[in-house]
Formats: sequence, structure tokens, C-alpha cells
Amino acid sequence: MKAFEFLRENNHEGLTVVLDKGLPPKFVEDYLKICGDYIDFVKFGWGTSAVIDRDVVKEKINYYKDWDIKVYPGGTLFEYAYAKGKFEEFLDECHNLKFDAVEISDGSSDIPLEDRKKAIEKAKDFGFTVLTEVGKKMPEKDKKLTICDRINLINFDLNSGADYVIIEGRESGKGIGLYDGEGKVKESELEELARRVNVKKVIFEAPQKSQQVFFILKFGNSVNLANIAFDDVISLETLRRGLRGDTFNKISSISK
Repeated sequence: MKAFEFLRENNHEGLTVVLDKGLPPKFVEDYLKICGDYIDFVKFGWGTSAVIDRDVVKEKINYYKDWDIKVYPGGTLFEYAYAKGKFEEFLDECHNLKFDAVEISDGSSDIPLEDRKKAIEKAKDFGFTVLTEVGKKMPEKDKKLTICDRINLINFDLNSGADYVIIEGRESGKGIGLYDGEGKVKESELEELARRVNVKKVIFEAPQKSQQVFFILKFGNSVNLANIAFDDVISLETLRRGLRGDTFNKISSISK
């Protein structure tokens, strides 16, 4: 039972996706006692999984599984494997390590749409939850994508079988995707996106607190948010539940 259980309200179904940049296993085990109930997915960032001992990767995955958290390697690792012609070997290793999901992206490369679709379908055939990502890692390339480009790719991925689509925001949350150079949301682009895609299937990378507040007030506390640092999981949960000044008396429970 949680402390102050009588005050628990504003329940939600919003996904919280946390970025693990190489945390020690015992830290993960201990910290999940504090925040494990509030995490839905954990991403082992970019290619970190490939430079850590397999037994350590498996140990960490097991700790997450104890809390019913789905774990997946970063999209950059998929892109690297794809570029090397090792996609099936990549999926086999993900399966052997007991990852629950994979991310299909082209943030650091260019992958033809038909190949992207095949990759999604192949990952689904392996039994993985599939998350895709829309956007480029380099701001100069990402800026070439119009909001219509992003919308079309989101719908393409969902129609191809992706379970969720992540909107690129990187760790900075500045000058990329839906964010301007100061990290503020480009509201007109967001409005157009919300009109033309199923927002319940979209996960917004929102590393900054101001961005998390914005999306919660905009879409309700069941909005899906990613690139959440471990240190911010509890903070985000209090924002979702109206237990912090930024959202106090400003939200209600909104089911997905």
C-alpha cells in the first residue's frame, strides 16, 4: 500500500518510457522499489546493449520484468545491425536476451519505406512489441521534415503493424521534432498532428519538465511520454496525478 493511499486519485493509463543509459544492475533493482510501478517501457539507449556483458544485460532485464516493465534496445542498434545486413541475427539476439520489444527507426540513416515495413513485420513475426521512431538525430536533417512528412510516416508505421510510434525529441528536447530551439512545443504543428493521427498510439519524447507539463495539460494524464530520466519518474507521476503545483487542480483522470 502506498503512503497517503486515501489521497490517490487521478488514475491514468499513460505510458512512461524511461531511458537507461547503462545503469548498474543493483541500482536498477533498488530504484525500482521506488518507481517500478510507474514505468511501462525501458529503452537501453542507442547501442549501449552491445558494449555490456550479456549476463549483465539479462540480469537487468530480469529486474525490469519483475515489475512487468517491457525492455527494448535503442533504435540506433537496430540501424547498425540493419546497415551490416544482420537484422535477423539482431532479432535472434534480442529474443535470446529476453527483450520484450524492439525499436525500428532511421534517425541516423536512411531506410526505404518498403524495407521499414518489412522490418516492422519481421519483428512482429518474432513476437516483439514494435515501437518505431519518427525524426532524425541531426537537427539539420530533422528540420527538412515537414509536419506532413511526420504525420504520413506515423500513419505508415501504424498501418504496417507498429504498436506505437515515438516522436523524436532526443535527450535535450531542443531544436528537433516538435520543439523549437528553446524547447517549446510548436503548437500549430502539434495541433495538425493531433487532428490526423491517433494520439493514443503516439509517444512523445519529452525530457524536460515543462514539456511533460504541456502534454499532460494538452492531452490529459494518459498521454504517452518517453525519454524520461530515472530521476524524473516520480516527478512525472506526481505531475500526472496533480500532486505538483504545475498540474494541481488542472487535470482529471482521462482514460486512453
